[in-house]
Amino acid sequence: MDILVLSRNISTYLNQDLSYLRPDGSEDSNIYFSGDIIQQSESLAPEIEKAQAELCSVRKHKHLDSLERLIHRLHLNCNRLQHCNSNGKDYLPILQNELKKFKRLQRHWMMTL
Repeated sequence: MDILVLSRNISTYLNQDLSYLRPDGSEDSNIYFSGDIIQQSESLAPEIEKAQAELCSVRKHKHLDSLERLIHRLHLNCNRLQHCNSNGKDYLPILQNELKKFKRLQRHWMMTL
């Protein structure tokens, strides 16, 4: 839940800086990455619930793989946003640290399933 709250707050902060059009009328493509971190963060909890509720080990591993991909995509999008033209990128290391903590907890949790 902390990851989701952080993602939403960072995205809101970034959107204020990235929503302006450039002088040539184009938009900053990084604004889409800020939305992606919210969407991926929101998908974490349902995937965890599905993995825990699943009785079949094959389907359980599908959900665990999906969770791995979500975390990987979150890291990639954070890295992409590090290069954007906004002061909000200063908060991205906080989110990345939370993702690292989550990854450690996830490894331990996966062993208990």
